[in-house]
Parts: sequence; C-alpha cells; structure tokens
Amino acid sequence: MSMIIDRRLNDRNKNATNRARFIRRYKSQLKRSVADLAAERSITDMGRGGEVGIPVKDISEPKFRIGPGGDREMVHPGNHSFSPGDKIAKPKGGGAGEGEGGGDGQGEGGDGQDNFMFTLSKEEFMNLFFDDLELPRLARNMLGDAKQFTFRRAGYTPSGVPANLSIRRSLENAMARKIALTGPLKKELRALEEAGGDAEEIQRLKDRIDRVPFLDEYDLRFRHKVKEPKPISRAVMFCLMDVSASMSEQKKDLAKRFFTLLYLFLSRKYEHVELLFIRHTSNAEEVDEEAFFHDPQTGGTVVMSALKLRLEIIEERFAREEWNIYGAQVSDGDAFGSDPQRSAAKLSKEILPHCRYFAYVEVPDSASAVTPLAAAYSQIHDDNFATARVMGRGDVYPVLRELFQREAV
Repeated sequence: MSMIIDRRLNDRNKNATNRARFIRRYKSQLKRSVADLAAERSITDMGRGGEVGIPVKDISEPKFRIGPGGDREMVHPGNHSFSPGDKIAKPKGGGAGEGEGGGDGQGEGGDGQDNFMFTLSKEEFMNLFFDDLELPRLARNMLGDAKQFTFRRAGYTPSGVPANLSIRRSLENAMARKIALTGPLKKELRALEEAGGDAEEIQRLKDRIDRVPFLDEYDLRFRHKVKEPKPISRAVMFCLMDVSASMSEQKKDLAKRFFTLLYLFLSRKYEHVELLFIRHTSNAEEVDEEAFFHDPQTGGTVVMSALKLRLEIIEERFAREEWNIYGAQVSDGDAFGSDPQRSAAKLSKEILPHCRYFAYVEVPDSASAVTPLAAAYSQIHDDNFATARVMGRGDVYPVLRELFQREAV
C-alpha cells in the first residue's frame, strides 16, 4: 500500500487540512459573504482574495443544555425579597448573548451581531465565486490542432519499459516456445528409455532439454499504447456592450462589472475559450480587453451594427461546425426607429440557430420600464436565448449565476 505524506510548510503556520475542512463545512455562508463582497469592490479588485465575515450563529457548535421538564431540588439562602414557597421567575434576556455587552446579543447602540472574520486567498475566493457555473450546452467538437491526447491500448510489442510488461502474455509465449522446442526431444527420449537405448544418448537428450531456458528475452511482451488526439471543447464568447450616450457612467459600471465577472469565469474555468469584445454606438468595432473596459466613447445607438459585425467575424474566423459559439449583450435597451425589430429578427433568424447560448442583460433606468429593445427581444422564443435585468451592483453576481448556472444532469 502506498502512502503519500505532505511535508510542505503551511502558509503562515496555519493548518491547511483544517482550513480546507472549514471551507467545505461553511461553504454556503462563505459564498454569501463572497457575493456581498463582490458588490462592494471596484472592477480592478474583483478577482483578489480578502477578508469575509461569517455570523457567529452560523458557525456555532452543538451544545448540551438543560431542557424543559424534569424535577430538580435546590436550596437557596433566604433574603428579604422572597418567602418560603415563592416561585422564582426566569432571568430576562436568556443569559449571555453573542453581541457586545452580553444579554441577548444587543449592544448599547441597538441590534448587533458579531462576525467571525476569515481571510480567503485569491484561489479560494475564485473557487467559491465560480464554483457551480459553466457554459450551457458545451460540446466536444474539435480534433484538428488539439493539444489534449488520450492513450489507447494497441496490442503488444516485444520492447518497452518494465512497467508495461505483460507477465501473462510473456509466460504464455515462454510456455509455447518451450513446448515447441522440447516436445520432439522428449518424445525421442521416451522411445529410447522404453527400448533400453544407449545411456549416453539418453543423457545427451536430457541435457539438451535442460538447456532450453524457462524464460527468454524473445518471450517478453509489453503492453503497447498509442497516443490519439482527444476532442476538445473549443468555444468563443462574443461580448457586446452598448457605450452610447444613453449609457450613463452608472450603467457602464454595471455592464463592465458583468463582463469582468464573465471574463474571470471563462478565463479561469476553460482553457480553450476565446473572448472577443465588441462595443457599439451607431457603429460597432472590435476592440481589445483594455479598450473594452477602459476607453471612453459615446454616440448614438444602433444595435444592428454590433450583430452584423459579430456575424462577419464568425464567417471569417470561426467555422460553425468546429466552434461552440456564445454571446452576451449588455445594453440599456434604448434604440430608435426600426432598429429594435430589425435587431431582434437578425438575432432570431441568423444568430441563434448557430449559437449555443445567447444572454441579453439590460441595465434600464427603472425596474418597471419596458425599453424598445426589451420589447422586441421578448418576441424571441428560443431555448438558447435568455434575458435578465440588473438594477444595482448587488444584482450583477446573482444574474451571472442565473444565466450560467450548471445544468442538472
């Protein structure tokens, strides 16, 4: 039996095993704290670790306490407040609490709740953040320049490393060889012994039989494995963001937060996913990550320009039978004239039939407002199309989880 002993030093003299056990045990509480922390952070600090707070009541350990009922006999010294036979009322507040100042957990300034502070590393933060997210309907569809390989059994070979030695096949070869070489000699030996032949001839035959080795190098056979390319999941995500004049700084901040989380999620969980960034006003352009998140731009709103550019890029660079194609669009929903209806028609007829999944996230002025683009998109009925609304920073992470929740099998 093999035993692996981890002798690596734990970071800051902390026990790594206990730390991992704590994270597993209080995973749900940590995930709630991580989601709250993400709403407060700036975009540049979104992916780092940090301190998260867990209510003490959520990590309290089981305790034995005296329950109701039962008979107890106690003797109390008398005083001027009680007479024999009086019943003693229960103390108010229920004993020591969890907040400052004892009592029922309330401090002098009102209701309070102590928090247990726990520091997460960047890796732990990201694991909790994107634990159960995945791209919907991702298929393995590409063999061409695959970097992933699998090994397949391909019979036996007379040469190889000792670890691949097939003992059974080698012994079978050795037995077959020995039977083939010694069979005629043994038959001849039996005939001489039955006929009472020359003793020297009999001994010569026995020596020849004994010289045949039990196992020869020729008998060795090694398991042979060949390397084959493994189909991989190649995907491309198109990120479309409206940067027109109607998109205020607050709306752009929400849009960038959504795409930042989407970028962190995809770049972390998938090696073979390309991200393409398209921003549009009245004209659409493909930009790099730096320009997408940081360059200011403003203008009119024409959603159709972004959808057309997306189709052109797909035709030029991404063969539909070799790529899983995804899309995410963030806009405030303001569009003019026939642009919303034309955009919805193009999305429904030309984009969604070849798209694994397309998510539209809207950042409107108010929760009750029905924007022209949302009204047009509401006429699209397709399983590969999903919509959501973001009204504040606290909605960004829940919306991302809703759109990219792992599918139940």
